[in-house]
Amino acid sequence: MSDSKRAFLFPGQGSQSVGMLAESIANEALVAATFNEASEALGYDLLDLVSNGPEDRLNATERTQPAILTASVALWRLWTDRQGATPDYLAGHSLGEYSALVAAGVLEFADAVRLVEKRGQFMQSAVPAGEGAMAAIIGLSDEQVLEACSAAGSDVCEAVNFNAPGQVVIAGSKAGVDKGMAAAKELGAKRALPLAVSAPSHCVLMKPAAESLAAELASIDLHTAQIPIVQNVDARAYTQVDILRTNLVEQLYRPVQWVKTVQNLAADGVDTAYECGPGKVLAGLVKRIDREMSVTPLEQPASFAEALSAE
Repeated sequence: MSDSKRAFLFPGQGSQSVGMLAESIANEALVAATFNEASEALGYDLLDLVSNGPEDRLNATERTQPAILTASVALWRLWTDRQGATPDYLAGHSLGEYSALVAAGVLEFADAVRLVEKRGQFMQSAVPAGEGAMAAIIGLSDEQVLEACSAAGSDVCEAVNFNAPGQVVIAGSKAGVDKGMAAAKELGAKRALPLAVSAPSHCVLMKPAAESLAAELASIDLHTAQIPIVQNVDARAYTQVDILRTNLVEQLYRPVQWVKTVQNLAADGVDTAYECGPGKVLAGLVKRIDREMSVTPLEQPASFAEALSAE
């Protein structure tokens, strides 16, 4: 596969589950050690939370974010430890961009774990629980979703995740998202599903969180990326610290351009991708965006071993 370009894709919130990576945690000392390192940075037992729950505690955004980041970095470390091929590009969906930053050597792991915990806290404090909402709109074009959002009038409702053709997530105030969902159904959406989230990511309501995040990022040492990272805000690849930092701040209140990310990777010759983290959400999205791109989730040891042997 030497002539093939590869990308590693890191998942975001929604991919967590109690018991994720259980087999790897039990059998791979490096994976368990990564969780222990995160626990040390956070001051609580993340390994116990991920292994035993309770689910509602794991699903609180300030815990979800470190948990997914740690699971993703653990698999990345295992890949590099086994001398897996270095990818040509990295990309992460929302929170997953922070996993990509660790993999590229931009952020130290302990710094990243503490940073995403704070990111979750900033997001939650920007919009108190119950006041914001997100929903997935299935079966409309991007233009129709934007039209549905405009029906919210003075209430906030924005298209925030362009995940796949016909699958767009909206976010805003609860009233705004309710209006957007109703308008989407009137426009012929197959489904308009409220998402179980505690904060409305990637919309204008997150600007106060972005300001807090900017201050936090300014106090952390970042390094030039050793592997280019395709960032969410414009789906372009960067290695420069100043651009990476600016885009991370803007990412909190700007849409995730996932469709364009996958399309741009494909246009640059990437035909093989690995989903490095819990679950297989991104694998499903990639198949809907570009059927030619092969994508393998790495969470299960069998698929991890198969991917490694194919290199």
